[in-house]
Amino acid sequence: MHCVRKVTEDLYWIGANDHRLALFENIHPIPRGVSYNSYVLKDEKNVLFDTVDWSACRQFLENLDYVLGGEKLDYIVINHMEPDHGASLEEVLLRHPEAKIVSTPKAFVMMHQFGFAVDSHEQIQAKEGETLSFGRHVVTFVNAPMVHWPEAMVTFDQTEGILFSADAFGTFGALDGKLFNDEMDFEKDWLEDARRYYTNIVGKYGAPVQALLKKASGLDIRMICPLHGPVWRSNIGWFIEKYDLWSRYVPEEKGVLIAYASMYGNTEAAAQALAAKLCEKGVTNVAVYDVSNTHVSQLIAETFRLSHIVLASVTYNMEIYPVMHSYLSDMKGLNVQNRTVAIIENGTWACKSGELMTRFVQEELKGMKVLDEKLTLSSALKEGQADALEALADSLAASVGEA
Repeated sequence: MHCVRKVTEDLYWIGANDHRLALFENIHPIPRGVSYNSYVLKDEKNVLFDTVDWSACRQFLENLDYVLGGEKLDYIVINHMEPDHGASLEEVLLRHPEAKIVSTPKAFVMMHQFGFAVDSHEQIQAKEGETLSFGRHVVTFVNAPMVHWPEAMVTFDQTEGILFSADAFGTFGALDGKLFNDEMDFEKDWLEDARRYYTNIVGKYGAPVQALLKKASGLDIRMICPLHGPVWRSNIGWFIEKYDLWSRYVPEEKGVLIAYASMYGNTEAAAQALAAKLCEKGVTNVAVYDVSNTHVSQLIAETFRLSHIVLASVTYNMEIYPVMHSYLSDMKGLNVQNRTVAIIENGTWACKSGELMTRFVQEELKGMKVLDEKLTLSSALKEGQADALEALADSLAASVGEA
């Protein structure tokens, strides 16, 4: 049975939703599932925009058959060759040998790398700024390398102002019947997943995203059709602004992320005491996470959201606690920058974590400021350290106020 939704008079969503997958890219938890979006344009020529993950192929093929209604498929436009979008390509080609494939030169190389038999089909290499007419609809191809793979492009339908945006403007979360952003409370129910998706999947590539946004600013975009998540047909500027902030590594909000690594609860107690002090001083946008039981994708998303970070860690084998070090390494890998950092360190006989975290932040990350005030614990926070805790909270509060 087909599961299809009409996007416009000529355009259909024929994707699928996946609630069985636990980890996106086998690393990021997706408790709300994920959608794989694919679209068919019906014009003088019938056009398929991207496919879906292999796990959803059966539903996708039923949807494609329903929309085509026995007509031939003239073109397949592949904006992004990553397997969650390109894996079902060969199944479409087996059923539609007449279809021409349109994609970037690098995408055709990847098709061969994945073992897809595409050489018997006409291949059209899409170049920057070139157009292709399907009848009433004329599209323009825009290169989008490293958003977030090197072969990626986006396709702009000049006729109706629709941007087929590949992985840009996507989000975790299954659609479950809803298709458009105005059919949901996106800011309340979806923004957190959208932020976690961008920061962990695309976050490293801020400069390429900025390049794509610059190109997009010259287009009359009236709708965005991404490969994951809802189709945007209203309030588009609001979501583009989020991408602009994230890709420039500018915090969305003034606030403090307290990430703590605690073995026996003493560092945790200090983190909680600091959170309480900050709230007393009027800094109530405070998020506290235990790095040992919080997935790093959530920590990264919160790091992008907030302006200030407190790293609170025990010393472990004369090093930074392993899960804290992993968080820092992910920050480096995803190009986190332009944040203010405060340090809480703990050690029973040799306290080294603060020195090591400070060095990592200053030497491995870009544009980071480390506050002079540092809270050092010898096993646990003592009553006699109330002034030191107060000083750290004062320093953070003043810095947040200046941000």
